[in-house]
Amino acid sequence: MVKSLKVQFILSILVAIAFIYNSFNYTEFSGEGEFYVPRLLLYIAMIFSVYNAGILTQKFIQSKKK
Repeated sequence: MVKSLKVQFILSILVAIAFIYNSFNYTEFSGEGEFYVPRLLLYIAMIFSVYNAGILTQKFIQSKKK
């Protein structure tokens, strides 16, 4: 487990960017309307990853103010 707040912050940002890149890389704008459960799970993981990165950003900024 990574205990340093700075390392957690950097890792969460990298994971969030990777999820966003992966999601937009495989998004098809053709409108075929196919539903894939793994793609839905990837979008949900992306949302949680971006939320976690935001929370860690807030903690990192608050720790720098102290």
